[in-house]
Amino acid sequence: MKQNSCDLLITDAKIVVPKVGIVESNIMIEGGRVKAFQRSLDSIQASKRINAQGKYVLPGVIDPHVHYGVYTPIEEAAKTESRSAAIGGVTTMMRMLRLYTSYHDIREQMDWGRSSHFVDYSIHPSILKRDQIQDIRYLKKELGIGSVKIYTNLDKDVGRILVDLEPGTHDLVERQVNIDDQMVSDIIREASTQGSIVLIHAEDPEVCSRIEKKNRTLTGPFRTKADLKIWSECRPPRSEVRAINKTGMLARKYGSKLYFVHIGSRLALDSILREREKGNSNIYTETCPHYLTHTDEFPHLIGKVVPPLRTKEDTQSIWSGLVNGVIDTVGSDHVANKLSIKLGGGDLWSAKAGFPGTATLLPVMLSKGVNEGRISLERVVEVTSYNAAKIFGLYPRKGTIERWADADLVIVDLNLTQKVTPEVLQSYSDYSIYDRWELQGWPICTIVRGRVIMENGQVDKNACGHGKFIHQAC
Repeated sequence: MKQNSCDLLITDAKIVVPKVGIVESNIMIEGGRVKAFQRSLDSIQASKRINAQGKYVLPGVIDPHVHYGVYTPIEEAAKTESRSAAIGGVTTMMRMLRLYTSYHDIREQMDWGRSSHFVDYSIHPSILKRDQIQDIRYLKKELGIGSVKIYTNLDKDVGRILVDLEPGTHDLVERQVNIDDQMVSDIIREASTQGSIVLIHAEDPEVCSRIEKKNRTLTGPFRTKADLKIWSECRPPRSEVRAINKTGMLARKYGSKLYFVHIGSRLALDSILREREKGNSNIYTETCPHYLTHTDEFPHLIGKVVPPLRTKEDTQSIWSGLVNGVIDTVGSDHVANKLSIKLGGGDLWSAKAGFPGTATLLPVMLSKGVNEGRISLERVVEVTSYNAAKIFGLYPRKGTIERWADADLVIVDLNLTQKVTPEVLQSYSDYSIYDRWELQGWPICTIVRGRVIMENGQVDKNACGHGKFIHQAC
């Protein structure tokens, strides 16, 4: 390897290095990894050059919370959703996988998705049945998957969920899931024994079921007006608090690592803080862009999500938590479906929960965060890349820009204003909760392990299959 040669040279860059700051330099990339920072360009030979023109270069976004393979099979979903991820500067996406069989069957999902990703990816398997608990060891030891997810909200009356499709199939598959307190305890205990981190969807099914039954009686099954306040009432923050307290107690008992997904309310955030203060566990917190930008006053059914959108006061609390370090990561909770599927029968109860968001994660943080003065660019890098890499055992290969790290980079233009449309986002989904929003601050180049995947909104179609499965060392 010649000292002054490289595969790719990025010049005139403002490099945002986590925990270091902003470094003005040039980046040499060789063999898919960062080779060196060089202030002088004298005698450097490069196969390809990109002039950043003084723009910021960030570590590629790690989206720790993405659903795909539910509405289309993985061999199709991986193409469309990793393409959309690349549009948004995401270089590693972490898939929430829901199988209703043994996770020894996960290899089929992995095999079919292997040649279909534009960006790198990993997997969070959901434990939906008691006999899957014994698979946690297999996932960690044999496949390098060191995370599992629990839906504490699924039980009895509110226990129906769509699971991932088998490759080559298109008919949606809904299953009944009953996760009681004993099963939650057994999952956390086994995960802790194996050193795996447990992702927690924190809602109490008893509270949710009781309130939802009452509201269905009052509003009727054919409500046509989108009323997300009613949805928020059906799944109140106190339901989240109850689940957080239960799982926090178990984490202390077993010395666990817990990661609370999609936190959007002040009460839930305060509850997590109290559990952290009690010690004997490692507890992490994720929020999503929609909890920073939307409230339960949003007047359209596309805003139905679980947990629900909350109040303006909750939104302010979540922004504060991001800035002051209480919240560790931002994940999109991306769900790739069509508007016709999303809206169901056109009423609150039949509409599906969730919406696409991986391509808008970083633009929202740049536009509503950095450009509107709510958060620094350095902090954005921490919550969109560095922290997730540390939590899920991807660091130092991912989540930073330093020598020998994977050259996962995104060049952003903080001045670029662009209207959100399905054509821009390039997902399977044909809508967004940010439809027609003018966002200022967009990725203009996405690089995955030294290969340019997206440039100026155009994804290299020949890069399909470049994405690799990434093992977790957590």
